[in-house]
Amino acid sequence: MKKAAALLALSTAVVLLTGPVLAQPLPQARPEQVGLSSERLGHLGQVLRQEIEKGKLPGAIALVARKGRIAYYEPFGVRDPETRAPMTRDSIFRIYSMTKPITSVAIMMLQEQGRLVLTDPVSKFLPQLAHLHVAAERKDPSTDQITVEMVPAQREITIQDLLRHTSGFTYGTRTTNATVKAAYARAGVDARDLSNAELVDRLALVPLAHQPGTAWEYSRSVDVLGRVVEVISGKSLGGFFADRIFRPLAMKDSGFFVPKAQLGRLAQAFPIDPATGEKISLIDVTTQPKYESGGGGGVSTTDDYLRFAQMLLDGGHLGPARLLSRTSVAFMASDHLGPISGTMHRPGYTFGLGFQVRKDVGLDGQSGSIGEYGWAGAGGTYFWIDPKEHLIAILMTQAPGPSRTYYRQLFKELVQQALVD
Repeated sequence: MKKAAALLALSTAVVLLTGPVLAQPLPQARPEQVGLSSERLGHLGQVLRQEIEKGKLPGAIALVARKGRIAYYEPFGVRDPETRAPMTRDSIFRIYSMTKPITSVAIMMLQEQGRLVLTDPVSKFLPQLAHLHVAAERKDPSTDQITVEMVPAQREITIQDLLRHTSGFTYGTRTTNATVKAAYARAGVDARDLSNAELVDRLALVPLAHQPGTAWEYSRSVDVLGRVVEVISGKSLGGFFADRIFRPLAMKDSGFFVPKAQLGRLAQAFPIDPATGEKISLIDVTTQPKYESGGGGGVSTTDDYLRFAQMLLDGGHLGPARLLSRTSVAFMASDHLGPISGTMHRPGYTFGLGFQVRKDVGLDGQSGSIGEYGWAGAGGTYFWIDPKEHLIAILMTQAPGPSRTYYRQLFKELVQQALVD
């Protein structure tokens, strides 16, 4: 009994000690201390200010960390174009698909506990996805006419397929398969008033766009993984994130909605896209949602997402909090497509388990390192991790129009040109 009491006291002391330690931000450094140029990083700030002054972006936050220290961290412009409240470091952003890497980490944590293996068919956890069909398109070479035949899936979707987007699922608004697009619309797959369980039930009613494991297509796969997390853990996805990821990493402002007391910190977009003239509509994160989208429903801050990214760069841990083994992180950042064809990933890049991974430095129009990995969000957010350079870069903004791709590229080159060691 005395030994048990002593162990309990020790564990309590560890929790009390590590909590405040983890809550501290990463240490700061002058750029030159970590092989970056202050003058060249100044170009980054100058360009972002110019774009904001031109009315192209409402505001933004740029962060560059290297060798475990923050070398550049600047807010620009306004957090809310309507109120003109300035952008601040603690601003909260809708991160959309930057939620996907978090869900992928959750799945890998469950694998490390022996609750699943990546070759498991998803039907082991979601039986309604056991017997799916594929809307196979065939083009007549003599007439160019496309016909569609419903055929049984040749094999089941695996957890790995969901992580790497080779499941055959898609986004109903993005797919070029007209039959699948119409089926998604009829079934209401893209509705936002569903629970995670209801989403899976609807996906069970529609055909796949490809045979599982044969093609890469960006999709609702990670939303399905969110439901897998719920079934295995017995918790809501938000509850699992809070208990197993956000709390250990001290990501205090991350979740699926913004509490009422913090709504003043929520970053907003322009009402009208300055590039297209079209109305901008962002997901509502002001109340707790029924649909906790593991593929695109998260909110976070620059500080919080840096903590998540630093955990990955450090091989699965941040200080005393370990979420994954270094082998799992390395596996996630590996090529999981090989010769599988793709419709959306870029030349020189492949896809891992939760993010794109660079495998060649010469095929894409941007500089970078072999082995770097990261992803972006439809609301304008972007991050990448470069293990070779020991670097993390994060851009946070709420600019969801088509120009967001340009700003990702611009931001990346402005960070790359600041490396001088």
